Amino acid sequence: MAKEYSRGQRVGDEIQRQLAELIQTEIRDPRVGMVTITAVEVSHEFEHAKVHFTVLGDEAQADVTAKVLNKAAGFLRSALARRLKLRTTPALHFQRDLSMERGNRLTALINEAVRGQKSSDDD
Repeated sequence: MAKEYSRGQRVGDEIQRQLAELIQTEIRDPRVGMVTITAVEVSHEFEHAKVHFTVLGDEAQADVTAKVLNKAAGFLRSALARRLKLRTTPALHFQRDLSMERGNRLTALINEAVRGQKSSDDD
């Protein structure tokens, strides 16, 4: 029977918690908006971590935030190394999480289709 909650998932969850706190307290760059870390995927050997995030604001703000976070990845990695008890701290790669935008777009399309169906039923 496979483990339901692997070590990689536990490490990813801990990195997610620690990064959320570090970004909020340690990153002083005014270009970084309201960042939410939505998920962390850690490679099998804990060498790399894909950090998925969302930003409150428009797409331009999200792109600027992604650039700033990727430039600060080394600083955040060293801060994580001091907090986590791991042999190697993974290299951080920040990526925008587009699932919320896709979900909102799908919801809007569904609502539009329902409205179109209601208006055709009324005719």
